Amino acid sequence: MAAVLRRGFRLVSFGSSQLLCGGCKHGRTSSLSICSTSSRNSSSSSSSSSSHVKVDLDGSTGIAVVKFQSSPVNSMSLDFLTELCISLEKLELDRSCRGVILTSALPKIFSAGLDITEMYGKNPEHYAEFWKSVQEIWLKVYGYSKIAIAAINGSSPAGGCLVSMACDYRIMADDPRYRIGLNEAQLGIVAPFWFKDTMVNTVGFRTTELSLQFGLMYSPSDALKIGLVDQVVPEENVLSTATETITKWLAIPDHAREISKSMMRKPMVDRLLASRESDIKNFVNFITKDSIQKSLGFYMNSLKQRKA
Repeated sequence: MAAVLRRGFRLVSFGSSQLLCGGCKHGRTSSLSICSTSSRNSSSSSSSSSSHVKVDLDGSTGIAVVKFQSSPVNSMSLDFLTELCISLEKLELDRSCRGVILTSALPKIFSAGLDITEMYGKNPEHYAEFWKSVQEIWLKVYGYSKIAIAAINGSSPAGGCLVSMACDYRIMADDPRYRIGLNEAQLGIVAPFWFKDTMVNTVGFRTTELSLQFGLMYSPSDALKIGLVDQVVPEENVLSTATETITKWLAIPDHAREISKSMMRKPMVDRLLASRESDIKNFVNFITKDSIQKSLGFYMNSLKQRKA
């Protein structure tokens, strides 16, 4: 246990069960602040905003809406991941908050996934810091003690899909143009074991095997069929449906839900914690390969040509 605490992790206890959550401590600072209330019965609300994340907490319902607002496509940069992790940690410590809804403030996109520029043309130290931040957001969301609902109001490839799968429940907009999936293979990148395990636990082994090898992206209707999302609704109803859904979860006694969640998820959290440093080392060794850097450079150039 002491070793876990030395790595910067906080142990959250729920009676006889526990959830391990990542502390957001990888060197970046944020001016983000959330006004906390001291009681669940408070009727006040609070709002905060940073360059990448906006938080609206309704103290009367206990529901916080966390909106990604990092133009143009909510790419998960080191700064974005840091601010999101800090936002979630503050809400987790706020007694007036009982659940969060993750969604996007930008049209047609939930999140485009990990920021490619963080993985190209940098030094190994930067890659290690960036990958640690990716680990931390997964640890935070997957091990979150409160309810986390993904209101997916646009496309959600790669890292966007990972964060969605880490939530307790996923609601996606019914638009055939939108896609969701772990498409890393299409960029010449291999999804790490904890990406894979998260998807296996969501859609099963065989579907994950095909999805990862081909880098498959699914339409909302296909994502619903394989269980990648739990509901598909008209886009204008995504947030309201998420609010209705989280209200049903709030009817369950907190301690029973939290212990049940911990019982299901703690083994996976523990597995990443036990191999976190080796996972970072593997990523750095992989991403610094000339062939991978060349592949990423080609992809970035193709994006520039499309924009031009």
